[in-house]
Amino acid sequence: MRAYELIRETYFRRSYIWIAHLSWLAVYGVFWWSFVPTKTETMGKFILIGSGLFLALTLSAGIFGDDIASGRICVLVTKPFWTGKLYLFRFLGLSLQAAVHLLLTGVLISVLDLLTPRNSIEGLGVWLLASWLLFNAVAALSTSLSVVLGRAFNSLLLLVVFVAGYLLMNALMVLLRGEAGAGWLTAFVRYAWPPFELLRKFAGGEYGPHALTVGRFSLSHSVACVVHSLMLTCVYGAVGILLLCRRQFSRVRD
Repeated sequence: MRAYELIRETYFRRSYIWIAHLSWLAVYGVFWWSFVPTKTETMGKFILIGSGLFLALTLSAGIFGDDIASGRICVLVTKPFWTGKLYLFRFLGLSLQAAVHLLLTGVLISVLDLLTPRNSIEGLGVWLLASWLLFNAVAALSTSLSVVLGRAFNSLLLLVVFVAGYLLMNALMVLLRGEAGAGWLTAFVRYAWPPFELLRKFAGGEYGPHALTVGRFSLSHSVACVVHSLMLTCVYGAVGILLLCRRQFSRVRD
């Protein structure tokens, strides 16, 4: 019962959560209806950015920071309850929200595709899977930051870091192209940074046109992309659990 309540709380802890879900669904519909994408990849990239990044930051804003700042965390964290479960159930609630949101997105796009038959939604399911994987990675990172940052500064910080980091890394890659010391930057983006580029290529089928059992996608590369994304999510989450278990809480409101 406690697990159910903690998961359910992620849906109703703020009134803007439902507004965010409905707003993004409306944005997807307007984007499809206004621009009428002729390629699934165009719509897929839009969903990957919208749901995988911005929705994750919106839903995870202050997910622990608000409770810590208000002192409510002391009510939630009681013996013999392991503090790490609080993190796991909160994150699971976010992940389930994303799954439902993306399922509704798929239904919405399918209905719009019936109304505009000149389009094709072939491969949309892979883009939705990539968006869910990116959501989990970003949400885990944001939730871990919420343990140490007050209120909703976790999402704000990540948004600034993502925008500034993307611009900076692109500039460095251009400047260091062909240099022997550029390998560390590539390795960092590939293995430690949230896997946006990796999942974009995964959903776009850029890892080889030869198929094993799943059409134009290479099964081995596809599995590797999914596993890598899940591993990053686990690493981000493990850091958050460690920080939450070691932190001392106060009932005094900040």
